[in-house]
Amino acid sequence: MTEAPELDPQLARYSFQRKLREIAATRGRATELISLYVPPGKQISDVMNYLRNEYAQSSNIKSRTTRKNVMWAIESLMGRVRAYKVPPDHGVAFFVGSKAVGADKSEAVTFIVEPPEPLNTYLYRCDSTFFLEPLQAMVHEPDLWGLVVVDRAEVTLGFLRGKRVEPMRNRQSQVPSKHGRGGQSAHRFERMIEHAAHEFFVKVAEMCAELFLPKKDQLKGILLGGPGATKEFFFKEGFLQYELQQKVVQPLFDTGYTDEHGLKELVEKATQTLHGLEVTEEKRIVQRLLAEIRRAEVGLAAYGERDVGHALDVGAVQTLLVSDGLRRQRLSLRCGACQHAFSRTVADEEVEGVEHGPCPSCGATALAEVGREDYVESLFRRAVDSGAEARLISTESEEGEMLARAFGGVGAILRYPMATAAAPRLRAQG
Repeated sequence: MTEAPELDPQLARYSFQRKLREIAATRGRATELISLYVPPGKQISDVMNYLRNEYAQSSNIKSRTTRKNVMWAIESLMGRVRAYKVPPDHGVAFFVGSKAVGADKSEAVTFIVEPPEPLNTYLYRCDSTFFLEPLQAMVHEPDLWGLVVVDRAEVTLGFLRGKRVEPMRNRQSQVPSKHGRGGQSAHRFERMIEHAAHEFFVKVAEMCAELFLPKKDQLKGILLGGPGATKEFFFKEGFLQYELQQKVVQPLFDTGYTDEHGLKELVEKATQTLHGLEVTEEKRIVQRLLAEIRRAEVGLAAYGERDVGHALDVGAVQTLLVSDGLRRQRLSLRCGACQHAFSRTVADEEVEGVEHGPCPSCGATALAEVGREDYVESLFRRAVDSGAEARLISTESEEGEMLARAFGGVGAILRYPMATAAAPRLRAQG
């Protein structure tokens, strides 16, 4: 028997986070939602005995509706747990109960999550929300870098968190840039300027210590840049606290600005030489897509659901780019009149109340939903089936925001030019 293909790490992380968002959004009218964490190595028989005891005690719940829902949830939970002879390698978490759907009504829900890392605790909890802290702790924070751009006139500090630049502090110096004094006064004013510059650099170092030292264990490094030789002087003269000094990445980076634009320029320069930045490959691939879209002739690019979907269908996609900000479902529908099968994409918040008609083949409105899939997951699956590479693009970077905002969150670099509708539309707009 062949093994199931390993899930793409990007997609696995996305699917895990999406599942947590869905579970976290569930609300019960009372304490009718049960969370059960079973770590690896836990005896299933011990879990079943615990659940039988909880079932017996739940018969004492005063509210008839709550008692009925809790007893149903425990019964359902026992059935789910019984299906396991032993817990999976990382353990398993069950979330079962009745969620409120309005008008004093409830709806049964069941989620089963096999976590990406081993669970280290056995836990049972009954509440109006599902308990997710052990799983949320497994959603790792993105890489964190310190950012400093400095010259004698100004300094700006910030963070690069994954793919997002976060400006934090800015300070203007009072260092005179030049003077017109001559003779003996020239030397005196020169000493005053150097003293003011020294005091400014001391203040910059204090600002760095206040901002970066509390996070020194999380920082992968500090990127230091600025125009001219000031940054080298600031670094080589040892103004920085010694632990921060050791985290400064070499070489230092030349930038034309020392404001917020300077921070973005610093990251841009760093991506050209450092491969440890999460933003590096993402910026490169989105910029390649944009370059193909801007080409005067038909380029190797498609964007938008329709054109990218067509390119996937005919196997023309080399690299698929999908925004992780997409919140959509892909619905599989079938017409009851002509039996025509087709798909439609709708936003998550609209999926329950959406009208499916009419049929694109015969116009009938008697449509039946035969399946649904997360839109991002469906795109990844179609890419794998067609032999394409798929990349999940964060909305935290400028390029990622552009993909989500201007191109519907979906783009593709093609193997060969196609007469898609995207290129004519873009040229008409330009």
